[in-house]
Amino acid sequence: MCQACKDKTVTRRNLLRGGAAASLALPFVSSAFAQETGGAPMAPPASPDEALQRLVDGNKRYVEGTPNNIDHSAGRYSRSQGQQPFAAVVACSDSRVIPELIFDQAPGDLFVVRVAGNFLNEDGIASLEFATAVLGIQAVLVLGHTSCGAISATITSIEDNELPPGHLPSLVNAIRPAVYDVIGDNPENMLEAATAQNAIINAEKAVATGPILADFAANGKIKSAAGVYDIATGVVTFL
Repeated sequence: MCQACKDKTVTRRNLLRGGAAASLALPFVSSAFAQETGGAPMAPPASPDEALQRLVDGNKRYVEGTPNNIDHSAGRYSRSQGQQPFAAVVACSDSRVIPELIFDQAPGDLFVVRVAGNFLNEDGIASLEFATAVLGIQAVLVLGHTSCGAISATITSIEDNELPPGHLPSLVNAIRPAVYDVIGDNPENMLEAATAQNAIINAEKAVATGPILADFAANGKIKSAAGVYDIATGVVTFL
């Protein structure tokens, strides 16, 4: 490139940097700063126990109707620069189960893995490995919920000795172990018992699966817990 062309290029760049670009950027920057008001991210938890306690405390605020996170547009610009969730929630796809609301967390705070029946398959494990090794989460909560259709369907399938149509058997077969674990106890409420057991099984799986998750758990860098969300009351019972 000739010197004159270089000079023109530099001139164009300077103009963009100093004039037109600045005038175009001002509204965007102002908007970005406005969005950041009250949206500063919390410091990472000091430990996995603290990460789990944040979920406990957040659910308490949700139940009491005193949430901290009301304006979910706050922090939007900073979130565009990257994510740093402190915990992962393995939740059911049920439309009534919204982890960010249930635990009063802002967008970007939780890494959510969802599937009907909140169980962990290979894809879910891989997602948790990414969240742990790359994003730095310190806790995993497997969250069941009341009136879970996937678990109810599994119970019915076992009782009728018949699989549902389509691809639904993959869900049923993944949840079967939890139902079999409790069915011999003849619980008063089979759905409640199986829902809790399903969450417990998968919470254990979340930190027992090697090599990544099991190694992080063995080194005290990640913990898991199980819980059941009561849709009617909003309360999460940690198991």
